[in-house]
Amino acid sequence: MTTTATPSGRPAPGTARPRRARGLRRLAMPLLLSCGMCLGSLAAAAPAQAGQVNDTVVETTRHSGRTVALTFDDGPDPDDTPRLLEVLRKHRVKAVFCLWGDHVEEHPELVRRIVAGGHTLCNHTMHHDDMAAWSPEDIRADLAETNAAIRRAAPGARIPYFRAPYGSWGQTPQVAASMGMQPLGWRLVIGDWEPHSADEFARRITEGVTPGAVVLLHDGGGDRSATVEAVDRAIPRLRAGGWRFDKPARRG
Repeated sequence: MTTTATPSGRPAPGTARPRRARGLRRLAMPLLLSCGMCLGSLAAAAPAQAGQVNDTVVETTRHSGRTVALTFDDGPDPDDTPRLLEVLRKHRVKAVFCLWGDHVEEHPELVRRIVAGGHTLCNHTMHHDDMAAWSPEDIRADLAETNAAIRRAAPGARIPYFRAPYGSWGQTPQVAASMGMQPLGWRLVIGDWEPHSADEFARRITEGVTPGAVVLLHDGGGDRSATVEAVDRAIPRLRAGGWRFDKPARRG
């Protein structure tokens, strides 16, 4: 069989290619498919989003200016988390919920409500232990157990952040980053584990916030009703002052 050649030496459109060329294509296709499958397997084995995070503890928002990120630790709680979700829904604010694994297993339906509300999840360890002296292997096992508990409650949920209990980091930032979670710190903490009024907590939020601050609050681990009320009061005051609500930075 002969072919008609163009000035470039390639077969003209609509003409048959030599049998040898077609044979080489048939031989090459399995090799290309095999290489593609190998590359796909390597990509699947990589930690989710690992290329987008690092082990720097982030304390600021994604955008500059008068922005603030609200984050809540130690939930979910059967009393205060639902009330907090209603406050956030009313004010159209999205927040980050740093989930305590034991509480996740006790109240999985609340994790689903958090996700359904469009909020962001954060791994806050399984038992709220101080991990400062833990080995990387033990840290990884705990964080993996916590992520598994969260995803049993909310299948397919994204968990882009990790926060160490008590701010006692040790080697947790490196381990969390290797698992695709950005370590999440804070710029403002209002001390809402102490017994104060909602007015006092609201004052601490509105007067203590600085541009780009991540704010640490609690919706679990005790009676957080004053915190929930303080958030309800603080959000309109912040908005009136030109503040916008943002997410924490995704990379340090």
